Amino acid sequence: MQYRTLGRTGVQVSTLVLGAMNFGSLGRTTQDEVNAMVDAALEGGINLIDTADMYGQGESEEMVGKAIVGRRDDIVLATKASMPMGDERNHQGSSRRWLVTELDNSLRRLGVDHVDLYQIHRWDPRTSDEETLSALTDLQRAGKIRYFGSSTFPAYRVVQAQWAARDNHLSRYVTEQPSYSILQRGVETHVLPVTEQYGLGVLAWSPLASGWLSGAIRQGRDIATSRSTFMPQRFDTTIPSNRARLDAVEQLAKIADEAGLTMIQLALGFVTAHPAVTSAIIGPRTLDHLHSQLAAADTVLSADVLDAIDAIVAPGVDLAAHEKYDTPPALLDPSLRRR
Repeated sequence: MQYRTLGRTGVQVSTLVLGAMNFGSLGRTTQDEVNAMVDAALEGGINLIDTADMYGQGESEEMVGKAIVGRRDDIVLATKASMPMGDERNHQGSSRRWLVTELDNSLRRLGVDHVDLYQIHRWDPRTSDEETLSALTDLQRAGKIRYFGSSTFPAYRVVQAQWAARDNHLSRYVTEQPSYSILQRGVETHVLPVTEQYGLGVLAWSPLASGWLSGAIRQGRDIATSRSTFMPQRFDTTIPSNRARLDAVEQLAKIADEAGLTMIQLALGFVTAHPAVTSAIIGPRTLDHLHSQLAAADTVLSADVLDAIDAIVAPGVDLAAHEKYDTPPALLDPSLRRR
């Protein structure tokens, strides 16, 4: 396992992060299976676990909390908030009112007195940067969080938040968590240059592109992944963007074979090769999945392999641009762009 400094924090983290989204009902994993995966991840050198309040509506946090009992100090523990937690309109977002309440809920579910990294899961256009940063700074000073970060923020929002922190003498986001893979390279255009400029650590999620780069999806095979059951449109090959992905996967598989690599090694090695990226978040559903992903821990791709990947999916290109989660709200809601 390789280790890198998380932004400018001085904290050393593994280049692979154990993502806990599949812990619980979503991934159909039991507590014993979660315990085994956490054990294997720590034995394999992973020292950062990433979860969120909305994963199973708190179930993932509870399972992580039980799995890390007795070894909390050896783990960099990260969670997230701002996505809806139930139907109540104020049980979401990044207002002071909600973040203060929900952090206490997360700490209770995790069974800890602080988290190392608290992340705003999505940008909340209804809440000012000053409101959110002020609340996070106070929670940091109270000792409930060590650092805080953003997730899936557009580049201009990352910049705006940095300026708001400076102008209001508040602590700032020290990390960004964008979606990044061989098939979704759009963040290379604006987000990653901005994180480098401001010295943010980058924890890339979905480096296997929701399973497209796992090696299980190939031409002529039935597509069956945990995601395909609840996100069928992402794997419907009658959709042009999915056909483009499948074509790219076939070409990438040849590159992996020629380099003596699995598709997983190719995909994770690609993400961690970018100088702006600190770590890639893996989200195993089974122990076998975890072991296949841990096998990529020390993968370093040659310049020739990286050049060959660029020839298949050009730098800065998203093969499924409609799946991005950082689109400005006015492009999605007509009422925000019409008077």
